[in-house]
Amino acid sequence: MRMTLLRLSRAATAALVAGAALTAAAHSAEAAEAADTLGSAAAAQGRYFGTAVAASHLGEADYVSTLNREFNSATPENEMKWDATEPTRGTFTFSAADQVVDHAQAQGMDVRGHTLVWHSQLPSWVGGLGAADLRSAMNNHINRVMGHYKGQIHSWDVVNEAFQDGGSGARRSSPFQDKLGDGYIEEAFRTARAADPAAKLCYNDYNTDGVNAKSTAVYTMVKDFKSRGVPIDCVGFQGHFNSNSPVPSDLRANLQRFADLGVDVQITELDIEGSGAAQADSYARVVEACLAVDRCTGITVWGVTDKYSWRSSGTPLLFDGNYAAKPAYHAVLSALGGSGGGGNPGGGTATCTATYTRTADWSSGYNGQVTITAGSEPIGSWAATVTFASPQRVQATWNTTPTWSGNVMTARPSWNGTLAAGASTSFGFTVAKNGSDAAPVVGGCTVS
Repeated sequence: MRMTLLRLSRAATAALVAGAALTAAAHSAEAAEAADTLGSAAAAQGRYFGTAVAASHLGEADYVSTLNREFNSATPENEMKWDATEPTRGTFTFSAADQVVDHAQAQGMDVRGHTLVWHSQLPSWVGGLGAADLRSAMNNHINRVMGHYKGQIHSWDVVNEAFQDGGSGARRSSPFQDKLGDGYIEEAFRTARAADPAAKLCYNDYNTDGVNAKSTAVYTMVKDFKSRGVPIDCVGFQGHFNSNSPVPSDLRANLQRFADLGVDVQITELDIEGSGAAQADSYARVVEACLAVDRCTGITVWGVTDKYSWRSSGTPLLFDGNYAAKPAYHAVLSALGGSGGGGNPGGGTATCTATYTRTADWSSGYNGQVTITAGSEPIGSWAATVTFASPQRVQATWNTTPTWSGNVMTARPSWNGTLAAGASTSFGFTVAKNGSDAAPVVGGCTVS
């Protein structure tokens, strides 16, 4: 339901923001003690972990409890877009967006503003304007929307999706590009800086996650902006992945090259279609890439639950339609350095142990097995590290989905992640000795 909210006075707004800041500080302190949610684990790493929020779902108890428990940043999913805030020229409505912002502030969450200038979800009147009127309307829209939320928004997606897909690296056709030319992006950023000097100003796009023609075109623009003093603080990488568009192997390198320009980088709309271990591994790799880049300040998943995702048939989020934490959730929490969480079955502090046994041995190799045993609480997934002595080489694995960093294997379940209290499973590997008979070192088990 859309409803008009009474706006707070300036003094009351300042008090609310100050209270939210104190709440956020308290959350950060708690994170150091018990990083058992996405937000607290990310905060312990100096980052945020957020989600897109729909005002229409804030009346649903499970939606709100999951949102409040797990996330420390919120992005209005549609409520701040042009068609929602200025459906008629010069007539602004903020009631739905206010619901999201007010809820986030009450929970001590940061808010990302999304989005000011975008070719899509534009009311029809925008496309009918001539160049002079369009320039005036664009700047007025930025000023009015940012002015309404001045001091309340951490980061703004000032311009969204301005480049074409494919190999050309060209600008996308839009009313802004076609009538105002290349300079409209710079103008939007300069207007935004004047409207709220304290807010971080971001450019946001999709299919720019790896090094390719599109991301390089954005990189060239950002490099030019930084060299000329155009105000840009951050670049958002949307992260919409599936089997046809998987997480790129050079995600970390791409994030780093942008960070090296002197801007923050953020994963802004993450969702990964799939299920089980494969989806969990993809999510973990995105988180690991962000953590490896100092200026990657946070991650936002594009929704709380699969049932409300814009890609719902692909089950792309961390919580299923019943708000149960999926293996992907546990993989993300583990990658952030957290443990337990996600409403683990049993509701207590979940733990696990890992023990190693050599199950077969011959002159040139051996088979090893690691047994994972749940503690006194059930677990939804697990992870264990195994370090092999050089120059040994792993030739095969089973009952696990491994990832590698040098000679260190991080083992995660392929099908065997959920364990009842006290129950066990195992994974194994075949190793070529290559002259070394040393036993691998198992680094322990974490609930993921």
